[in-house]
Amino acid sequence: MGVRTNAASCDMSEILPEEIEKQVVDLAQVSMGTEISEEDIINISYLADQIIEITEYRGQLYDYLKNRMTAMAPNLTLLVGELVGARLISHAGSLLNLAKHPASTVQILGAEKALFRALKTRKDTPKYGLIYHASLVGQCNPKNKGKISRMLAAKCALAVRYDALAEETSTEMGIEQRAKLESRLRSWDEGGKGTKSTPKPDKWTNQSELKMYDNAQDFNIPAPKKRKIEELDEEDADSSQLVVTDGNLQKKSKKIKNDEQTPSKPKKKKIKSEETSVAEVRDDRSRRTVNTKTGKNDIL
Repeated sequence: MGVRTNAASCDMSEILPEEIEKQVVDLAQVSMGTEISEEDIINISYLADQIIEITEYRGQLYDYLKNRMTAMAPNLTLLVGELVGARLISHAGSLLNLAKHPASTVQILGAEKALFRALKTRKDTPKYGLIYHASLVGQCNPKNKGKISRMLAAKCALAVRYDALAEETSTEMGIEQRAKLESRLRSWDEGGKGTKSTPKPDKWTNQSELKMYDNAQDFNIPAPKKRKIEELDEEDADSSQLVVTDGNLQKKSKKIKNDEQTPSKPKKKKIKSEETSVAEVRDDRSRRTVNTKTGKNDIL
């Protein structure tokens, strides 16, 4: 359009709809302001062209990033999006380095300064870092953002390891994990406490068939007969005459009885008396006398 005097003759139907075009033309004719020189118009048009080029380049860069992320880390892209996933990878250094981090590190990745400041001043540590910009965290209520960021970090750690180390690339795990997180968000929005829903156990019913007891299978143990005292005495006498020999019970013979009655005499041991040995030693000493003057032994 250039100068406002050209507003009536300018056609802006390609840029604006008809209703807005009429309003712009009317306001341009009535508006107040200083006059614009041709040099200012050239600079303004040049700046507008740069803005258009930057927006086109931004779209091209976003398409390139989307294609690269879907090829390298499809599961991570499904969970946190292309931009957040690319920021996490660039902050860690590579996809493999990000796969080595635990879920607690992925959660606060990008908030290192706040973490060390909290540890130094003994205050609460941050609950999220770059993962705060994910769509799932933005949808959640402020009081539950810490919970959803912790859960999302755990799922992201699994997804990154699967993308970096798996031989085959598939998005089944990412779709499944995102569905679980979305269901948890819905349960929190409905007023649930966010705990895992445990199914109630069904009421127990006995499904076994009833079987009646058959009394015909019972049998009575016969009572023991009473014995006379004389028979018991005879059995005791017979049992006292039995002897175990080579693992068999046998009756005692008369020889065994005689051996038991006459105890064996101990054999006498031949022991030299101490008295004879002492007498022989004394005889040998008496045969020899020592001559103190000559120093020779005199045998008597």
